[in-house]
Amino acid sequence: MPREIEYEKIVEAVKEIALRANYKLPRDVVHAFQQALEREESELGREVLRQILLNAEAAEKEEMAYCQDTGVAVVFVEIGQDVRVVGGSLRDAIEEGVRRAYTEGYLRASMVYDPVFERKNTRD
Repeated sequence: MPREIEYEKIVEAVKEIALRANYKLPRDVVHAFQQALEREESELGREVLRQILLNAEAAEKEEMAYCQDTGVAVVFVEIGQDVRVVGGSLRDAIEEGVRRAYTEGYLRASMVYDPVFERKNTRD
């Protein structure tokens, strides 16, 4: 029996995931920084690790990117053969979700259409 999923639900899910990826470090990463802080012998190294942890805490609390370089969104999708997207295509929904995350979340728009020939920033 075919299942349907609405285009807008995909858009919103992708947007939320993209925002969370930029606002909230995974707990295992935070734990690794904390462990590194405990083991670090250099005062400068300890200060750098403390700043990373403070930045991660502030980013999560304030819902802002913890790094100005927000990277490139890479999306892996698995969808069953009997699933149909209603209201648009799966690819368009994913692209719109990323676009909304970068726009609404004030994430750095640093992507270009064609890095070799045009180098025109997409602005979103």
